[in-house]
Amino acid sequence: MSRRRRKRLATVISLSVVGALLLGGAAVAVVWHRATDSIVRSEFTLPQVAEIVNADPGEQNVLIMGMDSRVDQNGNPLPDGVYEALHAGGADDGGYNANVLMLLHIPEDRSKTVGISIPRDDYVEIPGAPLGVGYTKIKEAYGLAMQEEMNELTWQTEEDLSAEEVYHRARAAGRQAQIETVSHFLGDVRIDHFVEMTMGGFFHVAEAVAPVSVCLNQATEDFYSGASFAAGVQEIDAQQAMSFVRQRRDTGIDGPYLTDLDRSRRQQAFLAALAEKLRDKSTLMNPKTIWSLVDVTQKHVALDADFDVLGFMQIANDVAQHGAHFITLPILEFGEVNGADVNFVDVDEIQRIVASVLDGTYFDAPVEVPGAVTADPEDPEADAAAQDEPAAVPENEAAPEAAEGPETAEPVPGTASYDSWEEPIRAGSIPCVN
Repeated sequence: MSRRRRKRLATVISLSVVGALLLGGAAVAVVWHRATDSIVRSEFTLPQVAEIVNADPGEQNVLIMGMDSRVDQNGNPLPDGVYEALHAGGADDGGYNANVLMLLHIPEDRSKTVGISIPRDDYVEIPGAPLGVGYTKIKEAYGLAMQEEMNELTWQTEEDLSAEEVYHRARAAGRQAQIETVSHFLGDVRIDHFVEMTMGGFFHVAEAVAPVSVCLNQATEDFYSGASFAAGVQEIDAQQAMSFVRQRRDTGIDGPYLTDLDRSRRQQAFLAALAEKLRDKSTLMNPKTIWSLVDVTQKHVALDADFDVLGFMQIANDVAQHGAHFITLPILEFGEVNGADVNFVDVDEIQRIVASVLDGTYFDAPVEVPGAVTADPEDPEADAAAQDEPAAVPENEAAPEAAEGPETAEPVPGTASYDSWEEPIRAGSIPCVN
């Protein structure tokens, strides 16, 4: 059999398998359900929200939680090679903080999906005050409630629970507290589903879809996260993706000034790149990719009891075709409480912003993105002029010097430059971030 014919046959088989999966063939459906049955799931409630409406398949609010723990969903250590790629210590490092919190608002027509990043150090009220803590960083609600539940289950005598059962019940209590805290902080908003992912899970997702294209305004490096990136558009692998989304400082010479809020912006940029990758139908038509993602979900993801994995894959595909916008909720100032660094916030302003995102009015007013360069296929001369035209400089702000300085990215068609984490990222272009 010729090489070309073998390749064609492999392609046909691959498409047939995925087609059968998506069309719900009986045998494939059985295999699929067996695979997804082993996913960690837990219930949650929102007592502050008057009425929970199951929005599937319409509008949905999905809370994405990225955990700081360096173990899988069962508390088991990861392979040594993964720890090397994470560049974040070993199984004993980290904890049970929700270091990534993003509410993904998906409207019914999928046309204006918005990811709302919640800075992890925002100082907020924790409903129920687990372990007696009524106010702390929003990321800590999970770990506090988990520890409280673990303490109670360890000392109670009504049930004879194994260590594994105690662990999973405590994790479920942590999820409940984190979801409830986020909902209350944002204005008692409805949350339909949650996706909780470990650091190892993120690495394997990046591995399944790599390479992805990202863009940086300026060359940067960081000893702690392992980041070492040039300026401009570049393709990154899974290990580089970990460094990309974890970097919050620059340890090089003449690099950009970065904070934890820039890390949130990096996470948004990666998700935008992931959405762009998913626009290519071949990504989700590849059986190897699909089953890699299923394997990741089994080991490194927790979902709510009603989360439909296959249905959400279709929603994700629909969202990717339109693209997604991203915003980061504002802070008033950095501060300190009991020796811990926190973000002080205006809760009323945050709830006003979130309400405008949920009712679809937040992006109604046109916002010019400084440094944005977009390609116009019908007017190549105008596109060339756009590349040559310098970005506008706001009033009372000195123009950047064009002489010596750190390496910065040249404007590239199809990209938009975001100099601050405060600027909303709009769909339709590759975001160049700090």
